[in-house]
This record gives sequence, C-alpha cells and structure tokens, in this order.
Amino acid sequence: MALSKELDYLFSPECVRFQSKKIFHRIVTGKGHFTYHEENWGEVVDLVEKTILENYPDLNIPFHARYVHFKAGKRDRLKEKEAVLNALDPMERARTLFDLVITSVLLDAGAGPDWKFIEADTKESFNRSEGLGVASFHMFFDKYFSTEGKLEASAEGLKTLTAKKLEEAFQVSATNPLVGVEGRLTLLKNLGTVVSQNSTVFKNSRPGFMVDYLIETYGRKIPAEKMLKTVLLNLGEIWPGRLSREGHNLGDVWQYPPFGDVGELDSLVPFHKLSQWLTYSLMQPLMEAGVEITHIDEMTGLPEYRNGGLFLDMKLIDLKDPEDWKKPHAPNSELIIEWRALTICLLDELALKLRAKMKLDPQKFPLVKVLEGGSWWAGRRAAKLRREDGGPPLNIISDGTVF
Repeated sequence: MALSKELDYLFSPECVRFQSKKIFHRIVTGKGHFTYHEENWGEVVDLVEKTILENYPDLNIPFHARYVHFKAGKRDRLKEKEAVLNALDPMERARTLFDLVITSVLLDAGAGPDWKFIEADTKESFNRSEGLGVASFHMFFDKYFSTEGKLEASAEGLKTLTAKKLEEAFQVSATNPLVGVEGRLTLLKNLGTVVSQNSTVFKNSRPGFMVDYLIETYGRKIPAEKMLKTVLLNLGEIWPGRLSREGHNLGDVWQYPPFGDVGELDSLVPFHKLSQWLTYSLMQPLMEAGVEITHIDEMTGLPEYRNGGLFLDMKLIDLKDPEDWKKPHAPNSELIIEWRALTICLLDELALKLRAKMKLDPQKFPLVKVLEGGSWWAGRRAAKLRREDGGPPLNIISDGTVF
C-alpha cells in the first residue's frame, strides 16, 4: 500500500517522538497546562527501580505485552493450553495466538474501578488490565469469536458478536459495570469488517493470517517499525470517529491547535498507543514461530494513564490550574494531548536514568522491558498510594478505545 511521504512519517515512531518533544519544549518554557519539576527525578527512578527488583529480581523481564496479563495470579494459562496449541503446526499456532492477542488487546482499554472478573475454576477475582486479560483469554478459548466452533477469530464471528454476549463473557451486570462496552464491541465488529475486506493481509478473513503476510513481505527478520506500520495501515479502519488524511483513518492522532490550524500536518500529534501495545504483544507469537524482531527500541513508550500517572503522582509534572484535577478531560483536549506527549518523553528519559543507575545496557534493557519491569507497575503503585480506588490521577472521558 503506497503512502505519501507525509503520511508514512505520521505513522512512524519517529514522528511520535518528534511531536512529543515539541510539546515537552513548550512545557519547559512555561507554556501549556503543566509544569516540569526535574528535581523530582530521583524519587521516580528509585520507585521504578524498587518495583523492577521486586517484580523481577533476576532481571529476566518479559516484554510489556498482553502475554503478561494471561499469567495473572501467577497462573500460566497459555501453558495450560499447550496440549491444544501444540497440536497445531507452527504457522497455525502463530495465527491462533495472533487471533487471541489482537482480540484481547482491543478489549483492553480502562475497565473502570468497579468491574471485576471471577475465574470459574479457581473463583479468584481479577480487575483492571489483569481482569480484562483473563476474561478475554477465556472468551477466546470459549470460542466466542467463531461462528463455526473453531479456535479462531473469524470475520463472521466478530461481526455478529453482540453486547449481550460480550457482557456475558465479561460477567457485566448492574453491580459489576464495565466502562466502554459499546466501544469495545465496535472495535471488534470493525475488526471483523476490516479482515473480511482485505484478503491480501487477512487470508480466509482471519486476523491471524497477518502472520503469513508479515513473513511473506519481510522474511524472518522483521524491523519493529515495519510491524507497527502493518498494524496501523491494515487495522486503522477499526478506530471510530477519528481524524483522516488521504483516505486513511489516522487512529490515535490528535489535532493540537498551538501547532497550527486544522488540516496542517504540523498540528497533528500521533501516539498510536493501542497499535504499539498490539505490536509489542504480537512480537512473542512471531518469535515463537522463528521470526527475529529487530530495532525494537525505535518504538516508543505507551502514553496511557499508568505510565502518565506515574509522572503526575510523583510530581515530576504538575498541573498549573488546580481546577484541572476535578474537571473531566476528553482525549482530544490540549491537556490530555500534552500529558501523553510528556509521558512519551519522560519514559525515554526514565529508561536512560534507570540503565545508568542499574548498569544495564539498552540491548539487555530495552524500553519495552522498562515498561513491563517498572514504569507501568510503579504507576499503579503510586496511584494506589494516593487514591483508594487506584484509578487515574485525572478524570478522563474514555470510550474504551484510547486508554
């Protein structure tokens, strides 16, 4: 799929970093909604280092990917499915895991403070990301995404999924409300439409056939950025009500008025959070299929409320107007765009500071491990210390497709 030079750049991690750095510069020069308190870096680094050493004392840190949530409660659910998965040939196994991961990630946006999932066999309760991961794992293996009783996600299965079925699988009720049910359902239905209309990438109308496309296109050594662009270009149409350019849905890209008028390329700030999270999450199934992923650190950190909340709760950044703590904020607001851009930049700086302090090199400690080892979990820890429900520091208006 040929792209203009401008659009190709907008879909790159390089552009995410460049535009975010421009916003960071605005903040440090006194503009925008935030202040930056560089003197608080020590406490942030100490908390993240402590969190890493508690979570992974041997520093054997996995990628920050959906696979981690499938192990919630110290239970390796994928290993429990080995008999089923190992009966498949390596390519079909990879396709099946792609189907699982793609549907699970699309169901991953913030659950809200009041929802939980109780696992049937152990009666153990999980909430937030772990709960969403466990619930979506069982939803997939219970074959909710297939109309033919197969262990797969099919276009027909996705398009005919109902809110009632989704709520049933996620145990949603009046006393167990899940934020953004309709938003999640829309994403899955849109996924069904997208894969049914693109047989080049999604043979047999299955998300999992992206495995075949990636290997056929790039061989068995794939740069991470190529994976990301494949995700962005071929799954971009699933995102609802967003900006578009040259006939392409831009997804997690936002108009930032201080940088220019509507329609100007310079005014657009991309984050591609869920697409990058999905790309990180698809790396392991590919690697298990014998594919090498290169240049992983060209990808960026994930600008969501755990990572961003870490920096707010630890007072590395602060709001200028105290009233902004109380107001609801939409994802397209200048304040939220600034917060997410700051998160991108501060995660890069955090990685540098942690490597220096812990004497680790980038090869052994890439950004994707900084996220998993530390920043995401430290963000949760900081939130719990400051708010009883452990929720985001800001009042975010979420439709289940951004955060």
